[in-house]
Amino acid sequence: MKSMPATKSTKERFQIPAPKIFYEGKTTVLDNFAAIADTLNRDPDHLMKYLLQELGTAGKIEGHRGVFQGKFADQAIMKQIEAYFEEYVMCSECKLPDTHLIKSDRILMLKCDACGAHRPVKKRKVKAAVQKDLIEEGETYELRIESVGNKGDGIAKVDKFLIFIPNAVKGELVKAKVKKISGTLAFAEVVERKGRS
Repeated sequence: MKSMPATKSTKERFQIPAPKIFYEGKTTVLDNFAAIADTLNRDPDHLMKYLLQELGTAGKIEGHRGVFQGKFADQAIMKQIEAYFEEYVMCSECKLPDTHLIKSDRILMLKCDACGAHRPVKKRKVKAAVQKDLIEEGETYELRIESVGNKGDGIAKVDKFLIFIPNAVKGELVKAKVKKISGTLAFAEVVERKGRS
């Protein structure tokens, strides 16, 4: 006789595909966006709207891909997809993903097909966690210098972060190591020059 409940094995079988990320210029491309939306059984437009809001950026759906302005680590995007899954897909009662969204008196509700439970969907604030993942002290990033500050430092932008890089010129592509982060300001040093566009 099995002691393992059936619901647990069902939940274990459900696997969100890992984000396949690559960068095109200043954009982040989520190559398997459509597959993720399909696995979650949610409207791609709804998922994209959520991701754009949580990542604090602009973007669009191009075929099966999701394109985001700025550079985002795959961990940051996966964290948001998991948060979306918990809020908009997983039943809070039986923990199964067999749910759908319905509007009731202009309130978005999550209804479970497995156990019949339903609950209003509430907005979660998880932005601080995302920003921490985007830029971290001690990590090296490939950055495009977009402008030059008053003191002559090159300035790159990643999401809401301004990254100051001494001895870098506008238009230059560099690999830079982040030395310090203060709020939405970061200070880095060049470790490799990749050329200019």
